[in-house]
Amino acid sequence: MTGKSDNSENAGALPRMRRKAYEAELKKLHVELVRLQRWVVQQGMKVCIVFEGRDGAGKGGVIKALSERTSSRIFRTVALPTPTERERSQMYVQRYISQFPAGGEVVIFDRSWYNRAGVERVMGFCSEKEVQKFFAFTPLFERAVVESGIILLKYWLEVGPEEQQRRLEDRIHDGRKTWKLSPMDIKSFNHWDDYTRARDEMFVATDTSWAPWYVARSEDKRRVRLNVIRHILDQIPYQDVPDEREVELPERGKLGVYQSPDYPFRHIAEPY
Repeated sequence: MTGKSDNSENAGALPRMRRKAYEAELKKLHVELVRLQRWVVQQGMKVCIVFEGRDGAGKGGVIKALSERTSSRIFRTVALPTPTERERSQMYVQRYISQFPAGGEVVIFDRSWYNRAGVERVMGFCSEKEVQKFFAFTPLFERAVVESGIILLKYWLEVGPEEQQRRLEDRIHDGRKTWKLSPMDIKSFNHWDDYTRARDEMFVATDTSWAPWYVARSEDKRRVRLNVIRHILDQIPYQDVPDEREVELPERGKLGVYQSPDYPFRHIAEPY
């Protein structure tokens, strides 16, 4: 594991990244992700990327930056809702396994089976005995995943308490972001130390040589997106697959031969 940081004391060492510089770097990384996508499809690779972190750590923003220029059929995001009664009766990881990648797919988990080590444990949705069983089982489970040919990458996004509070308050007051604020965000807010302890014990139990945890400091949303994408590209061996198609637009031919009928189309208002 690359280490942990519970404090944001070093987060101010670099100024916030300017939008222009961010967009220029992100464009370069998007080109590489498209190349990676072609390689994944050609080679039938199976990639599973897990994102975990506190509420407001920026998981959604990283995932959006990672997948917005790739095909949703190949880069598939999974954000599972609360388990149903039927799913609660199943083996714990069963509903996650059903989402795992087939050949030629990259599956991105926005929270994962590690819910058991985090929110379920802290908020009392499972017993301590169930947590300890999870810790004993997970390294073995992940070894089987890796040995099946899946590239498994696990990221923890680390945000400090002040920045987390700012982001959660922003969700309350910004009408564009209110949908991001869940009742669990509010309930979890006063459990900072409990989540820190749970995170540390999770790392000790599940950080292995075959499925290590990578920690990304997320005080600056733009920097963490670039850093995580670059790290993913560095972790997955890929080569450029040249697009051998020679694509040219054909001549349209003569326009205006067909005349539309006089139909009362319902045009929307154009206030802008």
